[in-house]
Amino acid sequence: MHLLRSVLHILFMAVTVVPWALAVLVAAPFLSSTRIYWMCVGWLRLAVSSGKLILGIRNHVMGFENLPVGSTAPAILLLKHQSTWETFCMPTLMPHPLAYVFKKELLYVPFFGWAMSRMDMIHIDRSKRTQAFNKVVEQGQRLLNQGTWVIMFPEGTRIPRGQKGQYKSGGTRLAVATGAPVIPIAVTSAKCWPRKAFIKRPGTVEFSIGPPIPSAGRDPDELLREVEAWIEAEMRRLDPEAYRAA
Repeated sequence: MHLLRSVLHILFMAVTVVPWALAVLVAAPFLSSTRIYWMCVGWLRLAVSSGKLILGIRNHVMGFENLPVGSTAPAILLLKHQSTWETFCMPTLMPHPLAYVFKKELLYVPFFGWAMSRMDMIHIDRSKRTQAFNKVVEQGQRLLNQGTWVIMFPEGTRIPRGQKGQYKSGGTRLAVATGAPVIPIAVTSAKCWPRKAFIKRPGTVEFSIGPPIPSAGRDPDELLREVEAWIEAEMRRLDPEAYRAA
């Protein structure tokens, strides 16, 4: 049954993303970047809703009160990364437009990547680290000034359930450079949608939004350690079985 549901969900996303992406490509020259963003979020809502209907995956979000208030209030969101699920969900959950920092290779993914290329986000060449970070700061500051929140995965890649990756300081360096507060977020998506797994399982994915951490005058590595400590402690609180097993 889980296999059948997983196949149906993938087919549903594949069938719906093609016309949606084509519509984005056609509309992009005539609409603002903000309108294009929310147009793309419309497909993400469809993907998440179909995940609930077909796969039986539901979200439970805690800590909305920790998000900054105001149309131009800046924030840098640093998340635990366990699966594709949170990349789909976050834009549908947040009250501000989000700008992911991602490798430029994703822009070449047919339809999905083509639509992403029309969104005002930060795509980088990982082989050119210095240039990449300068681009992140420059574009990140511009986006934050206009009320878009920057979202990054400090571990850099999807991490198996119950494990911890190496936290990297790109997000906290951006926070210190721009003065934006950091919002740490723990996510238990691997309980339902494991890393690189074809078969997904029903259940509840918890998103826990932590208190904002000021960045002004901080050392990026020290700030990173605080972010890491909060996220990993919260992961153990939300999913103790996974960490006992590990």
